[in-house]
Amino acid sequence: MSGEWSQGTTRHSRAHVGYWCERAWVGDGVADRVLVEVDDAGVISAVATGQEPPEGAHRLGGVVFPGFANGHSHAFHRALRGRTHGDGGTFWTWREAMYRLAQRLDPDSYHQLARLVFAEMALAGYTAVGEFHYLHHAPGGRRYADPNAMGTALVEAAREAGVRLTLLDTCYLSGGLDDTGYLPLSPEQTRFSDGDVDGWLARVGELTGDDTVRIGAAVHSVRAVPATAFGRVAEGCAGRPLHVHLSEQPAENEACQAVHGCSPTRLLADSGLLGPDTTAVHATHLSGDDISLLGGSRTTACFCPSTEGDLADGIGPARELADAGSPISLGSDQHAVVDPLLEARALEHGERLRTGRRGRFDPAQLVRSATEHGHRSLGWDSGRIAPGALCDLVSLRPDTPRTGGALPGQLVLAATSADVHSVVVGGRVIVQDGVHRAFGELGRDLARTIGGLWGP
Repeated sequence: MSGEWSQGTTRHSRAHVGYWCERAWVGDGVADRVLVEVDDAGVISAVATGQEPPEGAHRLGGVVFPGFANGHSHAFHRALRGRTHGDGGTFWTWREAMYRLAQRLDPDSYHQLARLVFAEMALAGYTAVGEFHYLHHAPGGRRYADPNAMGTALVEAAREAGVRLTLLDTCYLSGGLDDTGYLPLSPEQTRFSDGDVDGWLARVGELTGDDTVRIGAAVHSVRAVPATAFGRVAEGCAGRPLHVHLSEQPAENEACQAVHGCSPTRLLADSGLLGPDTTAVHATHLSGDDISLLGGSRTTACFCPSTEGDLADGIGPARELADAGSPISLGSDQHAVVDPLLEARALEHGERLRTGRRGRFDPAQLVRSATEHGHRSLGWDSGRIAPGALCDLVSLRPDTPRTGGALPGQLVLAATSADVHSVVVGGRVIVQDGVHRAFGELGRDLARTIGGLWGP
């Protein structure tokens, strides 16, 4: 291939002139010889195409995309990868394994695991992550001396990995919902809960963000938060990113219908929780009315295809939601796969399998779902190579066994995270030559850390 892959900056420094890209995704397609100028705050100040590389610019070869956004993450679920398949099981048996894992984590072990998981995301091209955080307290519900010790562990882990974090601190108050009503918390769930919505709001109010961290909020689900609390949630979280698991399982819809006489989507809508600041995660089992409510309110729908496939949840109506007005974002959820390109491809493939038609989402639409829509749902102005956006860049090699011969504009349907060469977050290089600059042998460290959590 022509051009140089990467040269010009010292560790974690910003280029003084900017980044010169052999090819880059600008707008809805690939442009040649793109100069991206960056200010001292890591924000793109100018973009010009057809440029020769100026002296001092950091050169990025291959095809450069905006940074990818992981719209939905549970970092500790990474320790379940490759450990839940022996007897097949169901979503519910998988959940029991997740609860057992959750009991083994404390702030120190959570930090150690999360820093590696976020570094794995950086290597895959993710530059921001929305962490759906409900592992708040010690086993049994005992409070740590710092009530936000577990959240702080995630914040520090993201900083070490070099990715931006939206901490979606999650309200979790009940043990489930069946046709008799809301259930009490199980012993395993007590560490997820603050007791009531005011206790949750008080603890979240002690968290602060900065230029790399946003403090958002989440309603775990209509199963885990009684509808009587929705008003206080909406009031206390106004203006923040608000995420919610929605209709992931048919059982959730059936219980909500039995107790409230409506679907979970209708319940959220009637409580004022839908809107442009809200993201519905999974949105798998929806009626036509649900789709209209989500689209009409411009609520983002975050699909997690690799997890939804792994857990046999089903394939949601992504195209219908997009057509109704819902931006589609993507997440890796339980991290059965950490690969934004495979998630984008699985979104389109799910649509093809569901409808028997190709091209349900074209390459430009898939790129927007993997980038701009996800960043926006997490409260960041990024995911596009344009003035005013944060300078998040990911260069993909077009000359690997996976990408060789592919058209640059269709790499989103050919490449994988193994083809990521360089990653820039806020104007700083954090991955170069496929290696994270702050971490060593990531696979070995993950094996050691995860093995230690499960024990011999």
